[in-house]
Amino acid sequence: MLVELSKMEQRYQAVLAVIQDGWKVTEVAARVGVSRQTVHNWIARYEEGGLAALSDHSHRPATCPHQAPPEMEAAICEMRRLHPGWGPRRIEHELAKVHTDVPSRSAIYRCLKRHQLIELRRRRKRRDEYVRWERDRPMQLWQMDVMGGVMLEDGTELKLVTGVDDHSRYCIAAGLVRRATTKAVTEVLLGSLARYGVPDEILTDNGKCFTGRYGMHPSEVLFDRILRERGISHRHTAIYSPTTTGKIERFHQSLRREFLDDRTFPSLEQAQREIDAWTDDYNTNRPHQSLEMAVPTDRFGLKHLSKDEASVPVRDETHGQWVQRRVASNGIVSVDNQLFSVGNSYKAQLVDVFVDDTVIQAWCQNHLIKTVARERTGPVRKVRSDGLHVKDQADTLRQASGGT
Repeated sequence: MLVELSKMEQRYQAVLAVIQDGWKVTEVAARVGVSRQTVHNWIARYEEGGLAALSDHSHRPATCPHQAPPEMEAAICEMRRLHPGWGPRRIEHELAKVHTDVPSRSAIYRCLKRHQLIELRRRRKRRDEYVRWERDRPMQLWQMDVMGGVMLEDGTELKLVTGVDDHSRYCIAAGLVRRATTKAVTEVLLGSLARYGVPDEILTDNGKCFTGRYGMHPSEVLFDRILRERGISHRHTAIYSPTTTGKIERFHQSLRREFLDDRTFPSLEQAQREIDAWTDDYNTNRPHQSLEMAVPTDRFGLKHLSKDEASVPVRDETHGQWVQRRVASNGIVSVDNQLFSVGNSYKAQLVDVFVDDTVIQAWCQNHLIKTVARERTGPVRKVRSDGLHVKDQADTLRQASGGT
């Protein structure tokens, strides 16, 4: 009857063959099927620790030169605990701000895995037909949608009208409403148009607040009419195709995970203030992996102004102010809820606009290109300011009025 010997017994017999029987190490190594150095290691281990020393030992190296030092591992773990939504790429980006020798993204992943701070799950296979697309510049396309899940302490659920710029991921709208009616959604849209200017196109789904083309009696709703009057093309997603508005859906995911989860608010006003603070940080401080870790405001190309600053009446020595707008594809500029054309030759360009109590002037590269009468009365309200003065305001007014 043949009995299979254990590894430990085979090693012991090989050692005895050399020590007691006088076999050569090369002969024993060839018979057992191992290298000469392995047989020498068995003999040394047996002489040092006896039979027990011939058992299997760990093959883990005594040192690991490419492993992050303990201080760095502690910093990685602390970041992950404070920000559970941060992955290896975000942690690598944040560490690079304060450290010069930062571990690789793979090393950070292994660190999180060792300390059981990352959930291991099977990665989904990427669809071969999926192609990421984005517009070439800001203000070409806005994606807009409505999301729920903003809860008050009394159990009331609010709706959030959201919008992002397709090229820069800049949040151009985040307005709370009690019901997502066409009028409420349009008020949020008008606020964004007055604040940032007129985009070329707006992409939405086929909800009733956005379009009436799928109703019992197809008609033009208020949202459609506002876009038509301002020369904005209204694009719609295909039915059952949420990936078409993937950027706004991804914005909703970040908003829920980082801000809304397990939170309630005492009132709509308090919730709106906190959402405004979060979106300000999202636009100006939060890096995006899809933007190569840049922040949206860098790509959007316009200085961000908070809503409080945008609604405070302001006067200067010339009773006016400078703002910056991007000309729409049809040559239209929107300033202080007033539309005027500067011509198709300036489409997609940034122009500087001077607004006072009576006139609006559009300037491009120190040249006056358009002057129109201001429709509304009353003092100039600071809708948006970029701190960009093409020239001294007093000189500008003096030149425009013929030196008087």
